[in-house]
Amino acid sequence: MDTDALLRWLLQHLSRSSVATDSKIVHFHDSSEYESFLQHLSQAAESHPLLDEIRPIDSIQGISCPLPSVELPAAFAGRVRIEKDCLISVTPSALKTTASDKGIPWGVQQIKAPQAWGITTGHRVKIGVIDTGVDFNHPDLRHSLLRGINLLNRNKPPYDDNGHGTHIAGTIAAANQMHGMIGVAPRAIIAPVKAFDHNGSAFVSDIILGIEWCVRNGMNIINMSFGMKTRSKALLSAVVNAYNAGVIIVASSGNDGKLRSVDYPARYPQTISVGATNRLRKVAPFSNRGIYIDIYAPGDKIISSWLKGRYHEMSGTSMATSHVSGAIALLLSLRPNLTPGEIKAVMKRSMLPLRNYKTRRIIGELDISRMLQAAERM
Repeated sequence: MDTDALLRWLLQHLSRSSVATDSKIVHFHDSSEYESFLQHLSQAAESHPLLDEIRPIDSIQGISCPLPSVELPAAFAGRVRIEKDCLISVTPSALKTTASDKGIPWGVQQIKAPQAWGITTGHRVKIGVIDTGVDFNHPDLRHSLLRGINLLNRNKPPYDDNGHGTHIAGTIAAANQMHGMIGVAPRAIIAPVKAFDHNGSAFVSDIILGIEWCVRNGMNIINMSFGMKTRSKALLSAVVNAYNAGVIIVASSGNDGKLRSVDYPARYPQTISVGATNRLRKVAPFSNRGIYIDIYAPGDKIISSWLKGRYHEMSGTSMATSHVSGAIALLLSLRPNLTPGEIKAVMKRSMLPLRNYKTRRIIGELDISRMLQAAERM
């Protein structure tokens, strides 16, 4: 394939400002052609400022850029694949402000994290939280954070301007025993990866770049408290790459209350798919459920850290996902050589059966005591 011709074709469409465009992901099937394209892009970038809108995504041999919905020329067919760069949202089902709920939140208690702290607190396990960023000044999170990255503005730290990412971070690794709350793994370390804007929206390409950053920077776990309805081959490629690199990906199943439907990326087998339960250890009404769920965890009326040092109560499978990420950090601190597949098997083998759950398939809620015991028997 003539990669210079492909670059000229892209430039032609980038310059047509009167035509409606959407963000697209262009995936190269051949690695040598991708490298050749990047060389041509680098050479042409100085004389064509519009080419700055093309962003390489090395982990999937692709690029993202704005393009109209036009047919790919026959010369490039079979050599590249174009898919829409879909928008993903973080969508908790409920939100309300609350006073400081000092101590150990009910979800952290329910999964029996405190019983494990005598032997593991998740010490030095690194968790990439791909989300809206984090409040670096929150007193409960100050000692639990790495610098992370802001994919929306590389010149700025990943400050949270929404709140969702700070809430997720608090459940995973808040550590302020004297004055604030305690998360599941209080000595784990969170790297905030800001891919979502102040509205809680992100493009698939930003998620993929976030996954790529997590793998390159040695994250042990990636927390993905978001989802979308449509399947993305590009996102699947990034998830598979991370899985093959030994990174555990934990993803929320979605808040549609559906029986046989789970959001992507939770639906991919390389992730750990999480549904939400309530205080009664029943599946929360908003949670997706069914055969695609790997494990359930508390997700109803969860209090955690918020912006400006405050606390909010939120409900959603996003909240359940953060409990599972924290639990895996506790396990990895003891057994750092476990693979993603082994960790999923341990969790599914050790979960506590749900109350009043009428199904032949064994499904249950996260129980850290049982999980650590099951890992010992491996």
